[in-house]
Amino acid sequence: MQKIQIGISSCLLGQEVRYDGAHKYNSYIEQTLGQYFSFRPFCPEVESGMGIPRPTIQLLETSAGIRCVGVKDPSMDVTERLEAVSRQQHEWLAGLCGYILKKDSPSCGKERVKVYKNQVPTRKGTGIFAAYVQDTFPELPVEDEGRLGDPVLRENFVQRVFVLHRWRQLRSQPLSTHALMVFHSRHKLIAMSHNQNTARILGRLVADTKPDTLEAEAQRYISLLMACLKKPATRKNHVNVLQHIQGYLKTKLDGDDKQELIDSIERYRLEQLPLIVPLTLLRHHFRRQPDAFIDASYYMQPHPGELALLNDI
Repeated sequence: MQKIQIGISSCLLGQEVRYDGAHKYNSYIEQTLGQYFSFRPFCPEVESGMGIPRPTIQLLETSAGIRCVGVKDPSMDVTERLEAVSRQQHEWLAGLCGYILKKDSPSCGKERVKVYKNQVPTRKGTGIFAAYVQDTFPELPVEDEGRLGDPVLRENFVQRVFVLHRWRQLRSQPLSTHALMVFHSRHKLIAMSHNQNTARILGRLVADTKPDTLEAEAQRYISLLMACLKKPATRKNHVNVLQHIQGYLKTKLDGDDKQELIDSIERYRLEQLPLIVPLTLLRHHFRRQPDAFIDASYYMQPHPGELALLNDI
């Protein structure tokens, strides 16, 4: 498959661009995610002309709002420089399907970046460049490398990247109400695993879309879908979806197979098995008893199995 375009803080790929001339190479990102993602590295501090090495900077709460200033020399205010260089990246940022940021950075930190007031820090800030990316592209999956260490957050990020990539592929061709309906059908169960009420709203939106309102409703659809997927799926919702899928087999399995499937879902609910176990069992049964809707659903295979993201949740 064609690799998916992802933005990333340059230091995470081993580029020596940090304030001290070092890097923060992350092997999982490059060696594992790099099998499927093509990375576009960027360092706003370097691109704004701050140099390597350079004075350290921090976020400072002032009467004029949050400013990005020098640690040793607070009169060195680089806020406007970072904001300007962020805006200059708009064109290539608009083509991405995700972004991985450097945690805690005053330029790239996604959240909980230290903000100082009277020399006392509180973790309530967002890096200058990270804020621009998230405010300008609210549908874009954004995560930092620290949070990717959490299996649930890692799976959630990768899932959203693949969903947005498939949406971009859909939009690369003339859109029709039928194509939108097919896209929703294939992602319906994924949406249900995150928020069942929103999944119903998405279904009604698609059903009510007419050719003359297609463009506006398509934009509303993807905005609502990506917002729905931003909050990680819960175990309870996964159980509901698994049981919903199981219903497609209720007349096709013998007693032993049916009980094995029920037990597998129940053990997942009790946190005794990872999600991949009942999913694999369902895939086995649907290979023998095909169903067009289930076979087409991305819930059954949300991303390449080689990433093994469902083994730990």
